[in-house]
Amino acid sequence: MLTYIDLIARYAAWAEETPDVRAALILGSQARTDHPADEWSDLDVLVFVRHPEQFIQVDSWAIGIAPAWLTFAEPTGDGKSWERRTLYEDGRDVDVAFNPVEVLEGILQQKSIPTDFADIIRRGIKVLVDKDGKLAQILALPLPEATLFRKPTQAEFVNSTSNFWYHTLWSIKHLRRGELWWAKSGVDMHLKRLLQQMLEWHAHATKGEKFDTWLRGRFLEEWADPRAVAKLHLTFARYDAGDIANALQATMEMYRWLEDETAANWAYTIPIQGEQQAAQATQKLLRH
Repeated sequence: MLTYIDLIARYAAWAEETPDVRAALILGSQARTDHPADEWSDLDVLVFVRHPEQFIQVDSWAIGIAPAWLTFAEPTGDGKSWERRTLYEDGRDVDVAFNPVEVLEGILQQKSIPTDFADIIRRGIKVLVDKDGKLAQILALPLPEATLFRKPTQAEFVNSTSNFWYHTLWSIKHLRRGELWWAKSGVDMHLKRLLQQMLEWHAHATKGEKFDTWLRGRFLEEWADPRAVAKLHLTFARYDAGDIANALQATMEMYRWLEDETAANWAYTIPIQGEQQAAQATQKLLRH
């Protein structure tokens, strides 16, 4: 049976033997002590290479490491680079993100670690190869105190809340037209992204700007307000008109108190009259 220990050894050998690979490290659960790997974890590898496109566009190197079921390339979660994701036998999945080696050179020239890379280092990494010693030099630099969280300005806060209340009415209009797919997408995708953002803002507003909300909703059940977590199941819908309407109602109710408490803690003003008008128009259509 293929194990992640096997895959780590094979990826280390591949990185060592491939001239254009200059540095590689493991990040994520396989390198963390906080929320370490469990039976459901994958393997995340960050590689610094010359000519990244050769690894993104071609899959022969990935399926040559071990017998694979499938492999594909897609943008990384932050949209800044690309990764190749491979599902090996026994369902072992490996995500390999590629950055040009110039990224390391830029960090060393500036003698400052970017906040996003510092967050990766702070959570835990394991170096696989460091052919030019640049990773070692970077790891010797002091980590910045700043976290990934950046408090929104008053204008950014209002822009986001206006986006939310606008799309409550947008969603119910499509539901009334009978467009369940679009209505459900509005409620369970667009509004949920804004709800997640507000959950993060609320956590920072009530627990401090250095409070850890992880990334893109990871471990939300642990850091979000328990009152919200207890009712999140009500905010998601089945593919059914009545259920979509109920989920929209529950989403609006949750967002309302999260927004109010967050704004109060940050001493932000919100266009309450406009939001109420949008909410009332939505409620009117929901009643039917």
